[in-house]
Amino acid sequence: MTDSTKRIIEELLRIPKGAVSCYRDVAFRAGVPNGARQVVWVLHTMTLKYNLPWWRVVRVDGKIALSGDGKVEQIRLLRNDGVGVSDDGVVLLFIKKRGISE
Repeated sequence: MTDSTKRIIEELLRIPKGAVSCYRDVAFRAGVPNGARQVVWVLHTMTLKYNLPWWRVVRVDGKIALSGDGKVEQIRLLRNDGVGVSDDGVVLLFIKKRGISE
């Protein structure tokens, strides 16, 4: 495992219940500029092994990147965490914090 992968895992595990982050910001905090795709790869390949909170990571615009059953499950898990999410998968507090319009 590379050092950057380890740092990404550490950053993912730091996202607390009730909070969300975006792929880009996780990568940035892990010291991997332009590493959003690497964050996606880590989530895709290592979530089960490291018990990563994949549902707490969304796109930079506050929208859930998944579709179908994955999107439905992510909405459910975020709501269980106390995060406001619209039925179409927009994290409400995330976009308000960033000043992004829906």
